[in-house]
Amino acid sequence: MGPQSTPDLSTEASPLSLSTVAIVGLGTMGTGIAEVLARAGREVIGIDTDEAAARHAVSALEAATARAVQRERITERERQDILARFRTFTDVQAAADADLVIEVVPEDYELKRQVFAELDAVVRPETILATGTNALSVTRLAADSQRPERVLGVHFFNPAPAMKLVEVVSSVLTAPTAVAAVTELAHHLGKDPIAVGDRPGFVADGLLFGYLNQAAAMYEAKYATREDIDAAMRLGCGLPMGPLALLDLIGVDTARTVLEAMYADSQDRLHAPAPILGQLTEAGLTGRKAGRGFYTYDAPGSSTVVPDAESPAAADELTGGRTVTGVGVAGSGTMASGIAEVFAKAGFKVVLAARSLEKAEKAKARIAKSLGRSVDKGRMSAEARDTALAAITPAGSLDAFADVDLAVEAVAEDLAVKQELFTTLDKVCKPGAVLATTTSSLPVVACARATSRPQDVIGMHFFNPAPAMKLVEVVRTVLTADDVHATVRAVCTKVRKHPVDCGDRAGFIVNALLFPYLNNAIKMVEEHYATLDDIDAAMKLGGGYPMGPFELLDVVGLDVSLAIEKVLHAEFRDPGLAPAPLLEHLVAAGCLGRKTGRGFREYARR
Repeated sequence: MGPQSTPDLSTEASPLSLSTVAIVGLGTMGTGIAEVLARAGREVIGIDTDEAAARHAVSALEAATARAVQRERITERERQDILARFRTFTDVQAAADADLVIEVVPEDYELKRQVFAELDAVVRPETILATGTNALSVTRLAADSQRPERVLGVHFFNPAPAMKLVEVVSSVLTAPTAVAAVTELAHHLGKDPIAVGDRPGFVADGLLFGYLNQAAAMYEAKYATREDIDAAMRLGCGLPMGPLALLDLIGVDTARTVLEAMYADSQDRLHAPAPILGQLTEAGLTGRKAGRGFYTYDAPGSSTVVPDAESPAAADELTGGRTVTGVGVAGSGTMASGIAEVFAKAGFKVVLAARSLEKAEKAKARIAKSLGRSVDKGRMSAEARDTALAAITPAGSLDAFADVDLAVEAVAEDLAVKQELFTTLDKVCKPGAVLATTTSSLPVVACARATSRPQDVIGMHFFNPAPAMKLVEVVRTVLTADDVHATVRAVCTKVRKHPVDCGDRAGFIVNALLFPYLNNAIKMVEEHYATLDDIDAAMKLGGGYPMGPFELLDVVGLDVSLAIEKVLHAEFRDPGLAPAPLLEHLVAAGCLGRKTGRGFREYARR
């Protein structure tokens, strides 16, 4: 292509000139984007070779705008104007007068290339062509186009009317003016655009799909049930959906396609699609749209889960556990005092033992403040607070655990320290007492082997802050007795926590899925692919995460994060789990996050 044939995008590609936008492909995403554009005053040309899809898109817009009128968000006159701005066609020729064309046809490179070839033949030289892909190469589509400088990616998130994030993807061939015009358009639409380069998954899906893949592999290995995996990530991380339910929503086949593209690019085994994704896809069990995927739904396209062969029955609740009335909590830190508070509020007699009586009394004073805040906020009565406090007895020695039925340790995350403590518990606790560790990363069986009764030892991984967080990971070793497992599950229910079962391996459920995701976010920054702010925004706006990965890393502590990542890498021996060098450098420099005033970001000293 000679220089004379290159269109001048500097004048034509202003955001205000993108007044007519064509959408090629009127599935769920195309219809959603069309609604966003029409509501924002753009003339929208909807194109789909399937007339039924076009009719459905019109009906969907009519229904959405009718709801908006009913909720008094728009007037009936405004609704009619929006509907008038949306016209549908079955021929790409209808895009001839568009200033911007966005294709959102299925994730098949040959199909997308064909659409771009047809558009090349009909659109004006200055028209910007955008692909909505989240997995395929924008650069390759651009290179195959007659005018690669006008081709870019515009990745909306589903549902497009509600989700604020838009990833604007440029290739090395894309004209900056085209990127600027589309970015400004996204702002006009009320979205939050971030600029990213061309690599599979971009930012949000690049981090999200690796995590989803690991969850699928965890389920496939029968390490935990689908319900427990999903509950663990919702309750342990505050996510809006569990990973397996999300895979069903996205489409198992779609996830497999994205992961194949990511693996081809990265050769990271964490991106190699879990075999079960291929098996479900080949069987046509692609998720909600098929009526069955990881879960079973009452009809194709429904969100209502119905029981199937894997569903836990109410009658399956474990029985035959041991009686627990007295609980010992070892430790004096935030986690120990939080756990003691949880048990005391649930009516248990609690012995809170620390290395000295003074430390134990300080921990009880911390609990008193916490309970006082609950009274001030109207969450509990003063009488209930006094009753809970009276149930806690501080002690300066583990000898005070002689009569407890359950001993829970919450001391430093150091195996030697924990093993020494379990040796002591073995000596002081009565026969039949359940001994539990709150470790988040160490092998529970190593604690068990420090005792003469490994069958009585189990993991109870509470999450911080224990009074607020609903999740407890119940970790059985190969030696744990059935009645010990049943006891701990019953206790979790009594203290109003949600127990999930998992085996004794590094990271259990939550940390095994969370920390590889955090590590991959750090690698994105190392590679200068995206900024801290853009990555955090992408995961909050595009994934519904309560915190971005770098916000979370600074809160957890970079030293804690590094220790967990080292444990995961050592156990699973996967190169993709090796801690990112940037994390190691920051820890070595003493930049540990909020607690030191500086981590990935700087914080005001208190």
